[in-house]
Amino acid sequence: MQDLKDMAMKLEKTETGFTVSINGRTILDHSTSAPCIFAGIGEERMDMYRGNFEIEDYVIERGRLAHAEIDGNRIALSERSGQKPRLVLTIENGAIEFEASDPLINRLWIRIPADHDEHVWGGGEQMSYFDMRGRRFPLWTSEPGVGRDQTSEITFKSNVKDRAGGDYFNTNYPQPTYVSSALYAMHVETSAYSVFDFRRKAFHEIEVWAIPERIEFFAAPTFVELVELLSDRFGRQPPLPEWVYNGAIIGLKDGENSFRRLQSMRDAGVEVSALWCEDWVGLRKTSFGARLFWDWQVNEERYPDLRRRIAELRDDGIRFLGYVNPYLCVDGPLFEIAEKAGYFATDAAGTTALVDFGEFDCGVVDFTNPAAAEWFAEDIIGKKMLDYGLSGWMADFGEYLPIDVHLSNGIDAKLMHNQWPTLWAEVNAKAVASRSQTGEALFFMRAGFTGVQKHCPLLWGGDQSVDFSRHDGLVTVICAALSSGLLGNAYHHSDIGGYTSLFGNVRTPELLMRWAEMAAFTPVMRSHEGNRPRENVQIDQDPQVLSHFARMTRIYKHLAPYLKSLSGEAVARGLPVQRPLFLHYQDDRETYAIQDSYLYGPDMLVAPIWEAAQADRVVYLPQGERWVHAWTGETFAGGEKVQIAAPLGQPPVFYRAGCANEALFSGLRGL
Repeated sequence: MQDLKDMAMKLEKTETGFTVSINGRTILDHSTSAPCIFAGIGEERMDMYRGNFEIEDYVIERGRLAHAEIDGNRIALSERSGQKPRLVLTIENGAIEFEASDPLINRLWIRIPADHDEHVWGGGEQMSYFDMRGRRFPLWTSEPGVGRDQTSEITFKSNVKDRAGGDYFNTNYPQPTYVSSALYAMHVETSAYSVFDFRRKAFHEIEVWAIPERIEFFAAPTFVELVELLSDRFGRQPPLPEWVYNGAIIGLKDGENSFRRLQSMRDAGVEVSALWCEDWVGLRKTSFGARLFWDWQVNEERYPDLRRRIAELRDDGIRFLGYVNPYLCVDGPLFEIAEKAGYFATDAAGTTALVDFGEFDCGVVDFTNPAAAEWFAEDIIGKKMLDYGLSGWMADFGEYLPIDVHLSNGIDAKLMHNQWPTLWAEVNAKAVASRSQTGEALFFMRAGFTGVQKHCPLLWGGDQSVDFSRHDGLVTVICAALSSGLLGNAYHHSDIGGYTSLFGNVRTPELLMRWAEMAAFTPVMRSHEGNRPRENVQIDQDPQVLSHFARMTRIYKHLAPYLKSLSGEAVARGLPVQRPLFLHYQDDRETYAIQDSYLYGPDMLVAPIWEAAQADRVVYLPQGERWVHAWTGETFAGGEKVQIAAPLGQPPVFYRAGCANEALFSGLRGL
């Protein structure tokens, strides 16, 4: 892997400005007539309602920093000759560091030269568009929205009811990092609200509502090496726990009845690695559906004698998983303990800040307070979860930090908001490490930001709608896995069957089966009953669905040796399990815009069925290989689009002819 020190960043003075290049690629091109950096002053308006934000900016000033004075590796920028510098840039070690000479500046715009046919990917976890070229992406952690399509009825109704409809750019996990088809990557080291604007043919414009610490650049001769560089920069996950390979994580929230239902699924042939009961803490009823009781300890009325049950499951080779998030409800006993100790974020009056989470209020545990972070990691996750016997959990939320609270570290909450998911991940990781269970206990998160890779062992795609919709359905989790995977997140998965059921939108048996087909070719299979279990079909309620799901878990388990090798690559090299086609076929530009199929490791190509009533689909097979259809053994030449029949149970899956795992893959035909 290329070392960052080996990347040649070069500053050259020109007649009226300068250029900066990395490994021969121009990344800044500045002149008095066409400056690449603008600075100014803005006043933002931010309004949060249950994790959804309305954000707008009033730009008071935007100045062209046209005049440059160069001294060694430092560049002093002002609007014209003779003025004092407003901004100073320092070029070194693959980065551009920023220092504002004018303390009033709080907005920055940077233009990076672009090729007309360039593709860009990344931006954290993007769900609608993998190739970001041609669109504008605000980067702010929030609820992703319900529907996420301003032309759809469900988005309209969600906006009317709760301002919760969302748009194509809304995401739980933004990150100001992109990867270019020109074989370089750029990262803005800031937690401030920022925008990536890829709408112009000649340049990309980066907007930051602060002066960033620095902008980092990475370059490599191949996409594989570039991803290795990024994963090394942001952190790598431990290997998947051995118990995960035993089958699916079954999500049930049916109290004590969950154990009976789990056994019936096993009797039907479902391979099971764990039982996940997010309702282990109890339930409360709301208009949204059954919600969890946000006090993070076992509710023994709903789960009597749970410790014994967990031990019995473990003896049978099955783990037990739960749920936690970084907030405490006012009507739970842990709230009083935290409030007396001063562990909550406060309001303007200095009292505990309360947040409305949808018909109940909670305090926000202040993770910038080391004592609060330690208490949550040790007393809640450590003692009440890990010591109790849990082997993992959904570490939910993280994107809800209110922007008007006061924090222990004194930093404006608007600057801490994007960082919050990373702090939340760190609390979970410290708890796991304190019990020497890193790589053994598995928690999964939907929220993220820069650095979450170092702490979070597994992402999940969030709360998709229970449908086949283009911007909020099954297909979005493929895009999410590919975009986040390029930035060092090796493992991704989703709620099989989706989660959000509102306004009469309920999942069908077909959706549940198609989602399970995709999940069999991801790092983790995990089912979810959704926010309204009684209104939506469940795996164990339909004989066809149950039989189909059991077979998919057998396929997942059959591929465990291959998945273990991919986990090893993730640890050693930072390569994601689910990969865009271009990662291994960069000379085939037909692969650059594909976001509804992926490589499962280097040897397998998966093209899930993601539209309703679809019995076949067209699949592009990359050049330079011969591809074997997993279910029939038929071989196809690469560099072509092929139309493949895809009845239920046979999603379009191919493997490379002659690959090392060919014998394992050919065994799929017998399952």
